[in-house]
Amino acid sequence: MSKPAPSPVSAALGRIPSGLYIVTTRVAGKPIGFLGSFVQQVGFEPPTLCVAFALDRPHLEECTAEGRFGLSVLDAQSQELKRAFLKRQAEGASPFDDLKVGSATSGTPVLLDALAWLDCRVTGRHDTGDHAVLFAEVIEAAILRAGDPHIHLRKNGLGY
Repeated sequence: MSKPAPSPVSAALGRIPSGLYIVTTRVAGKPIGFLGSFVQQVGFEPPTLCVAFALDRPHLEECTAEGRFGLSVLDAQSQELKRAFLKRQAEGASPFDDLKVGSATSGTPVLLDALAWLDCRVTGRHDTGDHAVLFAEVIEAAILRAGDPHIHLRKNGLGY
């Protein structure tokens, strides 16, 4: 049985490109993170971006409580980073176990094999539907190598 065609809204939303990122913070001194794609720069002065979190994702409350998060920008060479956050982890294991993890000056964890990273200080939150958006000022950043970010299109703009 074939899948029904996506609705016009779903198909149109799926054509909006996004990048792929690992969003990180610390809990009890240890790095945590997830693969995210709903990220957008929303201001120049101060440099500001926003990241959308599913309301049921525990990282939302942890990033809010910490007041900071890191954003590691993925590119075509970052497949291992992406895979680390997509696979199920064994009991007691972390996706960070086999990755090169550094820290921004603030202590926010960042991935050293990413294309670039940004350290962000949370400045606001807006809940909408099934997601919450955290707004954050970019405090520090680094380009780790030359290249272009991974661009992602979803077939269905109403789901991951």
